[in-house]
Amino acid sequence: MRPAAVWCGFAVVHLYFLGWMASFFLHGWAFSDTEQYREWAMAGYNAPVEGSVSPWVYPVLAQPFILLPRIVGHDLYLLGWTLMITVLDAVALWFLLHRAHRPAAWELPGPRGGTPDPGAVAHGSSAVLSRRRAAVVAGWWWVVFTVFMGYLSFARVEGVAAPIVFIGLLHAVRHPVVGSALLSVATWIKVWPAATVLAMVIALRQRVRIVVTGVVVSAAVVAGVLVLGGIDKIADFALNQGSRGMQLEATLSTPWAWAAVLGIGGSRIADNTAINSTEVYGPGVETMVSLMQPLLLVAVLASALLLVRALRRGADRGRLVYAGSLLLTLVLIVFNKVGSPQFMIWLAPVIMVGLLHDRVRWRTPALLTLGIAATTFVIYPLFYTPLIHANPVMAAVLTTRNALLVALLVWTVRRIWRLGSRAAVDAADLGWSAIS
Repeated sequence: MRPAAVWCGFAVVHLYFLGWMASFFLHGWAFSDTEQYREWAMAGYNAPVEGSVSPWVYPVLAQPFILLPRIVGHDLYLLGWTLMITVLDAVALWFLLHRAHRPAAWELPGPRGGTPDPGAVAHGSSAVLSRRRAAVVAGWWWVVFTVFMGYLSFARVEGVAAPIVFIGLLHAVRHPVVGSALLSVATWIKVWPAATVLAMVIALRQRVRIVVTGVVVSAAVVAGVLVLGGIDKIADFALNQGSRGMQLEATLSTPWAWAAVLGIGGSRIADNTAINSTEVYGPGVETMVSLMQPLLLVAVLASALLLVRALRRGADRGRLVYAGSLLLTLVLIVFNKVGSPQFMIWLAPVIMVGLLHDRVRWRTPALLTLGIAATTFVIYPLFYTPLIHANPVMAAVLTTRNALLVALLVWTVRRIWRLGSRAAVDAADLGWSAIS
């Protein structure tokens, strides 16, 4: 229960993954998606060379991070990438363990309106000590989560975005302009952090500042791309998604995955080689694909209305930001025709912030998310090949993972509904504003 212990666990896990990646980069190889990143990096800022594994599918601020490991050369690109992720993770952990628990002046005991007691500053109030313990719990949770998800977070752009999202969420309530700026930057790396920005806009009073900050960040990004001569490709990350079907791991693909396992109606699992994706095919799939975008939009709208209801009924704004961020992030996962395993990394920053501010109530989603991480680990990297060959055991594992996602979504909906129900506010809830 000490920060130093968490740092030791962090070091052990990250050194393990450095050793794992060494088995690749010492031979001049890359691992998983970093092979594609290396091709993009070697091709330079403009579009990847013709004949690459897949077209560019990320927002433009992912490019600097993909280009950065190129400084160590082609053969050691994976080493540079792994070290970059490690540094970003270390910065996020430092904020969690050594900054997040620091109190505002009014949180320290002392004369009202006067100088806080020196002893209180040294040792902290009970609320600060509780938050420090919560930070350690959240840190250990992240270490365990990384054990399962490190094979993905060290090989995907999500590993870049997640630490930035976490730091942004840490600042979201106290310093919403800083939080909005960081989360807007993260959105230009991967789109999903926009869910956390939307939660801030709905829940916080400073919504105009939050929106203006996002607009300023976006304008700066567009201006930079214009200067560098790539403005015609700034929307490629969105346009290149149109040819996707129902990806195998997507939550709503589960019925067709089982149909392929059982050989029903000619259903099958096959690769979409154009975008390097494994998808399900069978009766009704094309209809489902056409419905996914409207369904996602409806789910986002319904989530926003749920947050507005809670806010109008007196929900604490800080709690609502974190619960809303989890809800909207889950909506982007559950109602998405793409279900890549790295999407589970999206949950980590929100769970960590939730544990930091209310570890008792967030224990359930934290455990559910560890279950999601563990089952995802079994799917990838352990047994993905049997899964794409319609192995029934792996189909059951995938179904379990998707069921856990739905269970987490249900928990989050209930949590926000209760936040908006005054009868559910107990003494602990009444004390929330004093420590958040």
